[in-house]
Amino acid sequence: MKFLKTKLAVALLATGLSFASSAADITVAYDSDPVTLDPHEQLSGGVLQMSHMLFDPLVRFTQSYDFEPRLAEKWERVDDNTFRFTLRQGVKFHSGNTMTADDVVWTFNRLKDSQDFKAVFSPYEKLVKIDDYTIELVSYKPYPLVLQTATYLFPMDSKFYSGDMDGKDKSEIIKHGNSFASTHVSGTGPFIIESREQGVKIVFDRFDDYWDKQSPGNVDKLTLVPIKENATRVAALLSGDVDMIYPVAPNDQKRVIDTKNIELTTISGTRIITLQMNQSSNEALKDVRVRQAIVYAINNEAIVKKIMKGFATTAGQQGPEGYAGYDADLVPRYDLKKAKALMKEAGYEDGFKLSMMAPNNRYVNDAQIAQATASMLAKIGITVDLKTMPKAQYWPEFDKCAADIMMIGWHSDTEDSANFSEFLTMTRDAETGKGAYNCGHYSNPKVDELVNQSNSETDPVKRAEMLKEVEDILYNEAAFVPLHWQNLAWGAKSSLNLSPVVNAMNFPYLGDLVVK
Repeated sequence: MKFLKTKLAVALLATGLSFASSAADITVAYDSDPVTLDPHEQLSGGVLQMSHMLFDPLVRFTQSYDFEPRLAEKWERVDDNTFRFTLRQGVKFHSGNTMTADDVVWTFNRLKDSQDFKAVFSPYEKLVKIDDYTIELVSYKPYPLVLQTATYLFPMDSKFYSGDMDGKDKSEIIKHGNSFASTHVSGTGPFIIESREQGVKIVFDRFDDYWDKQSPGNVDKLTLVPIKENATRVAALLSGDVDMIYPVAPNDQKRVIDTKNIELTTISGTRIITLQMNQSSNEALKDVRVRQAIVYAINNEAIVKKIMKGFATTAGQQGPEGYAGYDADLVPRYDLKKAKALMKEAGYEDGFKLSMMAPNNRYVNDAQIAQATASMLAKIGITVDLKTMPKAQYWPEFDKCAADIMMIGWHSDTEDSANFSEFLTMTRDAETGKGAYNCGHYSNPKVDELVNQSNSETDPVKRAEMLKEVEDILYNEAAFVPLHWQNLAWGAKSSLNLSPVVNAMNFPYLGDLVVK
């Protein structure tokens, strides 16, 4: 511990960070920092966390999955296809510009062009300005998840992001690139950026003109420090060098609990951790028997017990219990004997080789899970060439579907199982954005049809049956390997009132954080 503390102290001093923190000045250590400041560049947990710090959505989820007003004060359904939102007046952007309906319409149109977000907003035909503070969101057909998608509409400062800079369009979205929006920001959120050193630290200051005067938050300065290693991150918290960390790995949770003036805050999660089997890169994976054999060979119950230390829920399908479409009969199915029989039946009794990629700092114990998976597949003759890498390097490789097996975790953007299918298992379609993260290249017209039908079915019972059928098909065809739903754990000094601001979506509302 002494060595770790000394090593971290040197690192923090080198970046100019101070150990001391006042009641309203805190340092937070995450496993990685946001790769961009553009809220539309990447649909990921890190970017969404950043969005809630620098921007505000129209509405946001509560801890119980209800909705609370943010930049929209109220809303109502006008007809089957039209939802009207009344915007909050007097909201200032960080630039000093005043937010109006024009900014929301501009933001919506930009979202429709985003590779990552276009699928979320594909049900909508248009966003219409009624007056400066009234807008109507119009869907192509009745859509049951309007408020859910409105939680991802963070109005941007259209004047700030419009025009040219150095001959380049300031509104351009460049994934994994260098754009104006990826390095400059003007939002409505509780914090502004004082300074940013990618991969080193980001310093946030409280926005003096923040509209939410009812917010209890009293953090004036927040420094975000990426610390990749679990042990180093925990050591930083226990030694007092940082005030809050995420995540707390399962192996470290007892140390946090047993330390005076430090508290562990946990929430049951709904993020599914999966492996995708690329049917385009490896001929063997086109055979449903081979995919089934892989699912049967991976003992995800052992992964949860030994690697996750029980801090996860073993999965047999996409959506957890409580989501529409959940089927209690779709249980994990580890059976090594069955796996070997399927390999023999498919003509691969002697096995074959495949490549696998996984991140090593995105999900809890992701590299260890990948290594365990490779060992399990070896038992049915599959030789795995495994590469693990930091998140910043992994996502460009994932976008290219660069290996036969790719790891991906997904938290439903709408707290609904259809969202898993829209991104992970529907047929890839660059125009609509459906299947954007489907590196298995799995394609089933029936799945596509059912998901599309569910997204225009407003009867919750009928909709749940459609989504249940989707889960059944994916299970039987071994469309992917379900591992577990990842639980969430934060560690913080007792002086931080963390419980009211954390949630299962894994983007704590740090603007409301109270330091006692």
